[in-house]
Amino acid sequence: QVRLVESGGGSVQAGGSLRLSCAASGYGYSRFCMGWFRQAPGKEREGVGCIDNFGSTDYGDSVKGRFTISRDNAKGLSLQMDSLKPEDTAMYYCLAKDCGGAACSTSNWGWYHYWGQGTQVTVSS
Repeated sequence: QVRLVESGGGSVQAGGSLRLSCAASGYGYSRFCMGWFRQAPGKEREGVGCIDNFGSTDYGDSVKGRFTISRDNAKGLSLQMDSLKPEDTAMYYCLAKDCGGAACSTSNWGWYHYWGQGTQVTVSS
C-alpha cells in the first residue's frame, strides 16, 4: 500500500510562486510513476504533470513552461509552480502507480492506483 500526503498549498498573488510536496511511503515507491492533477470547483479534473520512474516528465498544456516536477526517491515528489495565474486556483492532488517502466499519464486520473487528500492553491489577481 502506498500512502501519499500533499503539502505546501496556500494563497499567493498572481505572478508569485509556490512549491508543493508529496510525501510518499510504501513498498516499491521508486518504481512508481507519479503525477499531479488539479480540480477547481465546478470544473473537471485536469492533469498538471507527471514523472516516470526514469525521470522523464510530461506537462499539461496550461502549465508548460511555468511548472516543474521533480522527484527524490528518498523524499518524495515536488511541484514548483512559478508565474502563477488566478486560473491555477484549485485543489492539487498527488497520484502514483507502479508503472513498470511505462510512460506516465497526464490525461487519465483513473490510470493511477493511489492518490492523496489534496492541498489547496489559491491565486488572487
